[in-house]
Amino acid sequence: MEIKTDDYRIWYEPDTNAVYCQGSLRLSGMAEYAPIAELLDEVVDREPSQIVLDLQGLEFLNSSGISMLSKFVIKVRHKKTIHTIVRGSKAIPWQGKSLKNLQRLMPSLTLEWE
Repeated sequence: MEIKTDDYRIWYEPDTNAVYCQGSLRLSGMAEYAPIAELLDEVVDREPSQIVLDLQGLEFLNSSGISMLSKFVIKVRHKKTIHTIVRGSKAIPWQGKSLKNLQRLMPSLTLEWE
């Protein structure tokens, strides 16, 4: 599973149950984020024991994108059997505050910083 444009690339590696996000996500509204949300939903529907969401290469994410990630975290939280790790980069300003908010939605979520 992969979504690739000139601005960003998002892909899933089933061997490690990891979703990688790179580039800049400046899509307008949830409708434009739908393909990415569908990719994330497919990963959750596989019900792996662990999901890694690697955002270390995601330089920008707008409010609609943060909303999409929040919905993803809430969906995982409802499964109750999937351990979630979110990897971020302290070098990217938006990630510090926004990723901590994901942890508020799902206290068992593990944040790892580069």
